[in-house]
Amino acid sequence: MTAPSVVVLDYGSGNVHSAVKALERVGAQVTLTADRTSVLAADGLLVPGVGAFAAVVSQLESVRGGELIGRRLAGSRPVLGICVGMQVLFERGVERGEAVDGLGEWPGTVRALRADIVPHMGWDTVEAAPESVLFSGIEDERFYFVHSYAATEMPIDANPRRRPPRITWAEHGERFIAAVENGPLSATQFHPEKSGDAGLTLLENWVRSL
Repeated sequence: MTAPSVVVLDYGSGNVHSAVKALERVGAQVTLTADRTSVLAADGLLVPGVGAFAAVVSQLESVRGGELIGRRLAGSRPVLGICVGMQVLFERGVERGEAVDGLGEWPGTVRALRADIVPHMGWDTVEAAPESVLFSGIEDERFYFVHSYAATEMPIDANPRRRPPRITWAEHGERFIAAVENGPLSATQFHPEKSGDAGLTLLENWVRSL
């Protein structure tokens, strides 16, 4: 049986090699590239992201990342965002009073966490969404977070013809969205590639679903 192919989108974001190694450990054939043909042909696309919301959006634009993600999703081709790679999937981000448009795949705004201590850095539990695929078998595990911003709501209109997103929550000062599973588009606010065995299991669950 051929291993699923996964492209880790290479657009200038740091800390991509740990994600490549983690995906390889769970059985994926991994390529680090921004080549359009490769991105569109892969079984799965992982979008990493560290740093500021605006900078990641700009870097993605430089390789037409938003268009590539949109093309994949239009064809129901799986995409997984991590950390700021999750945040930019929302409509907008607000950092230091400045609003920046995101990719707009999901409604909502990413903003500073209202907590006594930021960044939120370290291991934390999550409230896994019912029937989650990503968290199957690891619902009670801890994952590694490092972030000062997050989405705290996803205002989606009820539609009986459309399955609502599966939303996993965590808390640091306030409840925030820790992960989303929405058809072919999934994302985590934490870093599964830095989350030990639990993170590897999450990546393996995603790879198996491709």
